[in-house]
Amino acid sequence: MSTKDPKAEVIERFFAAYAAGDVEAMSAVLAEDIAWTIPGRHPLSGTKHGIAEVRSFFDQLGKAGFQAEPVFFGTNDEYVVDVHRGYSTQGVGKVDTLWALVWHFNAEGKIDRVINLSGDQHQMDNFIWDNFTLAPLPDRLG
Repeated sequence: MSTKDPKAEVIERFFAAYAAGDVEAMSAVLAEDIAWTIPGRHPLSGTKHGIAEVRSFFDQLGKAGFQAEPVFFGTNDEYVVDVHRGYSTQGVGKVDTLWALVWHFNAEGKIDRVINLSGDQHQMDNFIWDNFTLAPLPDRLG
């Protein structure tokens, strides 16, 4: 008889909240000082610091109808690795690729670091540039 790692259950709750558009439930599992790294060379890439920045990132993804379908979870004492299909349902062009996320948990059981790894970074970069614009200068710098 096998029991599921509680950290994997937290990630499953995160994905369920994401699918439901429930940012409060998504935020509930995150540490206040979360650092979430998004790879790429596009306006949404970089490390998001704190729950407010992470929420803003997911708000933007929601505008593109992003969906995630978990495929695999692996765990150890500190980490969960998930592989999921991530895809867009709206916007110009499309994203449909596998993603691997490395989730780290702090001593309180909250997610404090996430690193996204893309199966097709060029596809994601192109999609974001086609669907999101940078604020004009000088607003973009302030």
